[in-house]
Amino acid sequence: MKLTSVFGGGRRRRFGAVVAAIGLASALTAGAVPAVSAAEPSSGAVLDAGSVDRFVDDYLERTGLPGAVVAVTKGGRVVHTAGYGHTASGREMTERTRVPVASLSKAMTALAVMQLVEAGKVELDLPVVRRLPEFVMADGRHKEITVRQLLTQTSGMDDFAYPDLTRAQPHTLEEAVAAMREAPLATDPGGRYRYHNPNYFVAARLVEVVSGRPFGEYLSAEVFRPLGMTDTVSVDSTTGMPDGARGYVRAYGTVFARSHPRWFTAGGHGVVTTADDLARWLITQNNGGVSPEGRRVATARTVELTHTPPGDPEDTEYAMGWWRHREEDGTEVIRHNGQLLTHNATATLLPDSGVGIAVVANTGLLAGDDAAQIALGLVDLARGVEPEVEKPFSMTADWVLAALTVAAAGLGVRGVLRSGRWARRRAGRAWWRTGLRLLPLTLPVLFFAQLGPLVGLLMFRAGTLAQTAYAWPALVVCAGAGALAAGAVVVARGVALVRRGRRKAAGVLGHG
Repeated sequence: MKLTSVFGGGRRRRFGAVVAAIGLASALTAGAVPAVSAAEPSSGAVLDAGSVDRFVDDYLERTGLPGAVVAVTKGGRVVHTAGYGHTASGREMTERTRVPVASLSKAMTALAVMQLVEAGKVELDLPVVRRLPEFVMADGRHKEITVRQLLTQTSGMDDFAYPDLTRAQPHTLEEAVAAMREAPLATDPGGRYRYHNPNYFVAARLVEVVSGRPFGEYLSAEVFRPLGMTDTVSVDSTTGMPDGARGYVRAYGTVFARSHPRWFTAGGHGVVTTADDLARWLITQNNGGVSPEGRRVATARTVELTHTPPGDPEDTEYAMGWWRHREEDGTEVIRHNGQLLTHNATATLLPDSGVGIAVVANTGLLAGDDAAQIALGLVDLARGVEPEVEKPFSMTADWVLAALTVAAAGLGVRGVLRSGRWARRRAGRAWWRTGLRLLPLTLPVLFFAQLGPLVGLLMFRAGTLAQTAYAWPALVVCAGAGALAAGAVVVARGVALVRRGRRKAAGVLGHG
């Protein structure tokens, strides 16, 4: 999922927007998807099993990350696969531990669709409804949406027009597509890029209908087994994932185990796999559709097409389940990230060197930025640069939020205790002037009430307060403390005004 939404662009750009909106710019020094390091290569670092283990072990020790799996490949060989730490249920993580990869699944769905395109069963640039007549939306322009536009997320669908993760979750792809009958379009098909999971729900349903097989069964038979990914499956919801996708959220420098709510995932973010199988996937992507054993699942042209954005790079860097970007030093990077509320993942391809890197960590999106941070260090290793552990931004920002939380509580207590004095100062003034003085105190309450949609807006995804509590607990606690303190002061001042008015009235009557 990208509640990233996730998604794409530089991590500093994205969190810069969030921080500016909440007034915490000084607290944050990083965001959600780090750019590849531009450090100068050095002969002191080598990408091998030992260096990968040392870096990842160091990362876990310094950040408190509970567990992760890592796959590193180069050309047609596996450099290293491994697991580190433990799962939320306490099991040791190894290269065979099955983990959810969230939106890394989109590249696999795209490849399945492109296999049908190669077979002449699906037309990439003809409307989806030609092969999937059940695809109906409230906006008649849906009839113009092509298969290519689904895969490149330029269909005109949008999270804010149809917020799928805030709605009742379907159980099947057929239900997911049927539910879109009431969905509008945000733009004309083929226009702006907008990351939206239902694009891939429709794409996966297209695979089902055209192939005549359930989507998960098709992926297993035509993609996973041919590649030797024998421990990989696609599930329809988070409840079908190992331990129900139970993982961790990060707050105040530590982590807390949490269960994951039920989300529908088929097609968009439902693949469960292992480090060993991810290595096979990376090799296939860097080897033009050919598995480590030499078995072809797609043509090199098809694989390259899935890596190539459809138009002007200034408009979008999104291809078909991958982002493609050229760094300032000329290095090309192909990547995609995946995020659940309790896990985060990233896959990176470096076409110039043939290196592939995949990381899955069992912390949630946003505050648990661990997979991207580990991948950044491994990319440095691939470039011959000694990596440094860069901690997730929340490990610094949460303590600033903690200080603000304490300050809000203190100001609230002070305001309540001094409410009588405040009411005396307001004596004799017009009621509307007093109301204006109280009005600013409603802002923290409104901010807290709208925190979920606000964070979602800045992340280009529709979200709820409950989801934000997973993504950044310390922010929710801080905003909640501010709202509670402000509300308490308003109530205390209101009570003090009423009491003073009654005493005044009683005094007048008594005098009379």
